[in-house]
Amino acid sequence: MDIIIREYKKQDVPEAIRIWNHVVEEGVAFPQLNPLDEKSGDEFFSGQSYTGIAVDTLTGEIVGLYILHPNNEGRCGHICNASYAVKDGLRGHHIGETLVRHCLKQGKEIGFQILQFNAVVASNTPALRLYKKLGFIQLGIIPKGFLLKSGEYEDIIPHYILL
Repeated sequence: MDIIIREYKKQDVPEAIRIWNHVVEEGVAFPQLNPLDEKSGDEFFSGQSYTGIAVDTLTGEIVGLYILHPNNEGRCGHICNASYAVKDGLRGHHIGETLVRHCLKQGKEIGFQILQFNAVVASNTPALRLYKKLGFIQLGIIPKGFLLKSGEYEDIIPHYILL
């Protein structure tokens, strides 16, 4: 699989919301409770500082995406936040790593200085391994900081990296 990352376009919305909503519906990684529809999805993806779309160049298939936006404002506006989604069935093919690496470059290019993740769920071991590999620093553990779809609470581990 040969992956390129390009900027989101309106025509991406059906597949982008399908990938995004699958992660939301799994209820183990994203904080959102409600799925996106075409209208809210386009507004959401268009409203980010950058939405990157991962495309398999051999098939033209959208295989993942990320959103990048400020984590805060004003005196903390130099810190960004991001979320990543890989198409179900394609996880484990390094698409997530490609998304994160692109996001790090894109964040710096936009002018952010730090990328911070507020809520990496402790049971998301693939993400934890990847962030460690890429040099992210863990900031500790927030006990029971994430409500799983099952109704149980899971610890979260904030991370950051200098861009």
